[in-house]
Amino acid sequence: MNNERVTRRRFMRDSAMAAAGVAVGLGAVGRSVRAAGASVDTSRILNYNPDMEYRRLGKTNLMVSAVCLGGHSKSDDRERYEIVSRSIDAGMNYIDACTRNEVIRDSKALRGRRDKVYLALSHCGHEVRGKDYRTARKLLEVLDGLLKESNQEYTDLWRITCYEPGGRHTFNTSCEVVAALEKAKKQGKARFIGFSSHDRRWIKFMVEYFPQIDVVCFPFTTMSKAAPKDSLFPALKKCDVGVFGIKPFAKASLFRGNRQEDNRRARLAIRYILHSNTVIPIPGLNSIGEVDNAVKAVKERRELDVKERAELESAANEMWAQLPPHYQWLRDWEYV
Repeated sequence: MNNERVTRRRFMRDSAMAAAGVAVGLGAVGRSVRAAGASVDTSRILNYNPDMEYRRLGKTNLMVSAVCLGGHSKSDDRERYEIVSRSIDAGMNYIDACTRNEVIRDSKALRGRRDKVYLALSHCGHEVRGKDYRTARKLLEVLDGLLKESNQEYTDLWRITCYEPGGRHTFNTSCEVVAALEKAKKQGKARFIGFSSHDRRWIKFMVEYFPQIDVVCFPFTTMSKAAPKDSLFPALKKCDVGVFGIKPFAKASLFRGNRQEDNRRARLAIRYILHSNTVIPIPGLNSIGEVDNAVKAVKERRELDVKERAELESAANEMWAQLPPHYQWLRDWEYV
C-alpha cells in the first residue's frame, strides 16, 4: 500500500473489502492462519508478513496479527516511534490506544504510515465511567474532539471503556453507549465498534442483546481459562464477536526485574494465551526488545510441555501474590 492520506472515502472502501474478502472460519472466535501455506489471499491482510500469524477478528472479518500492540507503555514519543516501527516491520497490524494521551502519541508515531495498521481508540477518562458522559450526545462529542486532537478522520475501532464491573451501568446507559457507537459507524467516524469491560455477565448481556457490537476487550492472563459452565465464550462465538485480551501480564506482576527471566515468562504467557485460541493479546510493550520478544513467542512452539506448564504455573502463583491492591479484581478473571 502507498502512504496515501487515509480519508473517510477510503474508510468506506476498506470496510467493504473487509466485509467481502477475508471471511475465513466464519463463526469461530480466534480462528487463525499462519498464512504461508494456508488458502488465504494474503494480499488482503494488512501489513502482511509471512513470519507473523494472523487471526480473524469476528464479524469485522479483519485479519489481525496474533499479537498486537497495546497502548499502555512507559515510552516517550521518540521511543514509541521506534516501538511502532519495529512492530510494523514484524507484521503487527493493530494498535490499541485507550487514553487521550495514548491516542495522540500513537497518531504521531503513525504519521506517514497510518495505512499500515488498524488504530483503535478510546478516551477512557471521558467515557461512561464518568457520570457526565453517559449519553450518546456527550460520547460523540468526546469522539469528535479526540479525532480532531489526534488529526484522525476516523478510527478503525471505537471501543468505549466501560465500568468495571460493567453491570453498574443502567440499561439506559447501555442503550446510550450503543446508540453512540452506531451513529459513529454510520457517520464514517468508526469502521467498527465495541467496548471494554471487566464484567463477564454484562459483556454476555451486551453482545447478545446488541448485535451491533463487533468487538469486545476484557482481561485474559496466564491463569485465565474458559469456565466449566456459564462461560462467556459460547456467546461470543454465537454472536461472532471479535475478542482482544488486555492485561496479559497482569499489570507487570508476572515479572521480577531480571530481563532474561522476564522475557521468558512473557513468551510463556503469550504462548499460553495463543494456544487457548480464544482471545488476541494486546500487551503493553515498552521497548523494541519487548516487541522482538513478543514476536519470538508467536514463532515458538505453541503448546507448552510439562516442564513449561509447571514453570508458568509457578510464575502465575507469584503473579497473584504480587498483584497491587487496586488490581485484585484480576483474580475474578481466572475463569471466563
